[in-house]
Amino acid sequence: MDGFLQEAKGLLAELVALPTVSAEGRALEAGAAKVAELLEGLGLRAELHEGYGPPVVYAEGGEGEKALLFYNHYDVQPADPLELWETDPFRLVERNGAWYGRGALDDKGELVARLVALRLFRERHGFLPRVKFVVEGEEEVGSPHLEAYVRDRAEALRAQAIVWEAGGVDAKGRPFLYAGLKGIVALELRVRTAASDLHSSYGVVVENPIYRLAAALASLRDAEGRVLIPSFYDRVRPLTPLEREALAEIPDETEALRAALGVRGFLGGAEGPELYGRLFTEPCVNLNGFHAGYGGPGSKTVLPAEAFAKLDFRLVPDQDPEEVPGLLRRHLEAHGFHDVEVVVLEKGERPARSDLAHPFVGLARRALEEAFGQKPVLYPNMAGSGPMHPFLHHLKAPAVGLGVGYPGSRVHGPGEHVRVQDFERGTLALLRLLELYFLGR
Repeated sequence: MDGFLQEAKGLLAELVALPTVSAEGRALEAGAAKVAELLEGLGLRAELHEGYGPPVVYAEGGEGEKALLFYNHYDVQPADPLELWETDPFRLVERNGAWYGRGALDDKGELVARLVALRLFRERHGFLPRVKFVVEGEEEVGSPHLEAYVRDRAEALRAQAIVWEAGGVDAKGRPFLYAGLKGIVALELRVRTAASDLHSSYGVVVENPIYRLAAALASLRDAEGRVLIPSFYDRVRPLTPLEREALAEIPDETEALRAALGVRGFLGGAEGPELYGRLFTEPCVNLNGFHAGYGGPGSKTVLPAEAFAKLDFRLVPDQDPEEVPGLLRRHLEAHGFHDVEVVVLEKGERPARSDLAHPFVGLARRALEEAFGQKPVLYPNMAGSGPMHPFLHHLKAPAVGLGVGYPGSRVHGPGEHVRVQDFERGTLALLRLLELYFLGR
């Protein structure tokens, strides 16, 4: 194994060994301390900033006027169900050309790739460029304190460009990068129609909460997935010509995606550019779960007293997650669903998208193409969400995501891993980006 891969494996093993599960509040202080130690080992000045949930690790150092900021997180998802892991999720194991463990990719592997790329830069060019790191400990629970952190410390965090937490290659091994993330707000709808569960014979005269809630949910979108809430789309930012061009250049893998997801087709028969346009740049409402009544074996003739459903809205620039609950309430009331309660489960995250015309986006594309030997795929937004908006808003700098993953990494699931070949190529791409950004060559 090449020298830098051996070093990377050792660093990653140290991080994976710490069960930094933010949903359970486990090992977060120890995880922050370890990240600070590794950053200091690189020659940066690292600090643990308190008062914003788990400690936020901030580090800076290096030479030059122009700065590059890296965003990562040290918390991970729970490892459950443990029985589906072949090895201890909190012990890094190498097999079949991959490193396995919780956080091996998301996001500890990505963080280690950045540390190693900076070490390689220093070895090759004799100095460490001016970089900053923000590594938080609650990304996996929605980063509820990060907006305040970035707002309060905007001057210290100031940089000309930002490298976001992750990226990698697609199913065909093509490198990809992205310049934005969708926003999100998670809600719950609740209906109660009786003081307690009733005999089902009362169904002829007593309203059933399942029916009420099902009708309310059915009013939220049409058969093609378009949201039916008035004014929901009012703030959606029109796509620029460059963004439309990027969507049109995404290779058409409609059939491969359909097979990988195990679905018969996509809403509205979308495929090719239309499919990717909807996936990456359109908002939606998604029903996460519906809970009511009896679900055990056999029959139980009951009229349940209550029903509830969990849902989330994925948002695109410039939609406001704080506005969505009010729009939803007004929609329900206008349709006669005054009895349906709307409960906000999380604060939500705003959507974000960098300007694709910014020179840093072009540098990132060039770095990937030179490192991989093929043209990268550029996504204006990823379909998922994350806390990118505070950085773009308060720092006024572009953010681009690139990294070391691949679609089969099993992120958040049992058997999470990063392939060594992807880690190597992704790290060298990061090194090339550093050279282009700081040296101009």
